[in-house]
Amino acid sequence: MIETLGSLTASPWIYVLVSVSVLLDVFLPVLPSGVLVISAAAAAAAVPGASARVPDVAVLLTVAATSSVLGDMAAYRLARSCGPRLDGVIARSRRLTRAHERLGTALARGGGPLVVLARFAPAGRSVVSLGAGKTRRKVAEFLPWSVLAGISWAAYSVALGYFGTQWLGTAWLGTAVSLIALFTAGSLAAFLLRRPTTTPAAA
Repeated sequence: MIETLGSLTASPWIYVLVSVSVLLDVFLPVLPSGVLVISAAAAAAAVPGASARVPDVAVLLTVAATSSVLGDMAAYRLARSCGPRLDGVIARSRRLTRAHERLGTALARGGGPLVVLARFAPAGRSVVSLGAGKTRRKVAEFLPWSVLAGISWAAYSVALGYFGTQWLGTAWLGTAVSLIALFTAGSLAAFLLRRPTTTPAAA
């Protein structure tokens, strides 16, 4: 599997693989989109001096960020059009129900930065995108934050893989350290999202 991934990172097909993975992981959070982006960026850093190398970090960043926004909007539209059926799916999971209620309430109160933070948390992107659609937030309210979230996540992931490999000297070590940093950011984001919101006591 590692050899296959290594050969794909040197082929233009890596852009297609990254795009499909990032686009779909809003519905299937188990897809390794972050791993693919970091691995591709690490492969780019491991080929110094190549003017037309594949993958190119600028193209990789653009593909990852664009696919993230498109996936968010697909989930948003699905939630708007399939509200009752979506409620049934969410109700089967106590954890998803709690997360959906908490994040949906925060988003409904104008908590746009939550969209950015949730992009780094496991399944947070799914809950927020579906929650925005279910609560019928306007596209103009959700889309700008989705764009910022996609760019932030893509830039962070690409930078980890690329600069991690440059600093550490080898692609496999740069990828490993970068993945640890990515999962650490995800854990921190999940912790911040789980923190209960406190309201000031009435005087």
